Amino acid sequence: MTSLVVPAAVLSRARDVANDFRALTGTAVDADVIIAGRAGLLGHVPQGRISAGGASRLMRSRDGWCALTLSRPDDVDTVPALLETEAVGDDPWPAVESWVAERSSSDVTDRGRLLGLPVAALGETPAAPPHIVPYGTATTERDLTGLLVADLSAMWAGPLCGQLLARAGATVVKVESPARPDGTRAGPLAFFDWMNAGKLSYAVDFDHPRAIQALLATADVVIESSRPAALIRRGLGPASIAPRDGRVWLRITGHGTQGQRADWVAFGDDAAVSGGLVHGSDDDRSFCGDAIADPLTGLEAAVEVARSLSRGGGALIEMSMAAVAATYSALPRAEEINCTATPPPSAAASALGADNAVVEQLIAEKRVAPC
Repeated sequence: MTSLVVPAAVLSRARDVANDFRALTGTAVDADVIIAGRAGLLGHVPQGRISAGGASRLMRSRDGWCALTLSRPDDVDTVPALLETEAVGDDPWPAVESWVAERSSSDVTDRGRLLGLPVAALGETPAAPPHIVPYGTATTERDLTGLLVADLSAMWAGPLCGQLLARAGATVVKVESPARPDGTRAGPLAFFDWMNAGKLSYAVDFDHPRAIQALLATADVVIESSRPAALIRRGLGPASIAPRDGRVWLRITGHGTQGQRADWVAFGDDAAVSGGLVHGSDDDRSFCGDAIADPLTGLEAAVEVARSLSRGGGALIEMSMAAVAATYSALPRAEEINCTATPPPSAAASALGADNAVVEQLIAEKRVAPC
């Protein structure tokens, strides 16, 4: 059984947040499973400066530490441009590590972000609470039972939030493009099923978004995890959708929505590094947990949505994975603990687009029902 070493205070806070979710929704959540579940399902083990999942590296720069994730083929293909060389061989990491060692952390991150790579400098992001602003009109207190959730997110943090809302009684619709579905569909099914079982699968073309707009206009909760501009330019941002009283719109990003940070790409391991959530001292750093910014953000986000609904909704909630990691990084770090947990067997998630007819019927029914 896989065991992840995490600061005891990190696990303690996650357990407190899970208890908050239970208090708000009546649904029990095991924080240990949330944090260690993927590693337990897939056999991921801590590898020091190599992430548990294997796609990220924590590397010493001239003046600190940097992290880079190469989980997508396009990112690997970008490495020669990053290093300003023609080729790097089958294994790009030795060349990347040598390049990083000769440069400052800011030089590494500036060039990486210019090329759209998920890169981070250790501790560059301060702790910050969710950014919450009014969005439409609040209603009376509501729980999640029977509410319609449009889940446009992918990978881990957003889908985890949607999974927790589904467990609490919401009808969750997972929205994907047939041309570019959630990348975790191409990975181990055990993880995809764990995150997405129980959701309805709605496959639609994001470049012709009228059907998605209809879903968002009827949804009580919207979850997104793309860079905001990607949805806004398609008319799928919160300002473009017809108002619905009490709606909660959750926006999960890697580094926030302000200025250049809105365009920075992130995955769970490099976002954790950005927030300073790593093991060790300046002389020797290693990754903490397994892409730990993802499960921590997904859990925190589910609580924020449930809490907002308990106040009547009408809110736009913005959460940065790096800022969530920084919040946990600020906790006492002296004691560490083994976190060992594997999720129970999961049902199979719906095949891509299997529930399109059901979702379209839901949209039609919600259109004629009172808000």
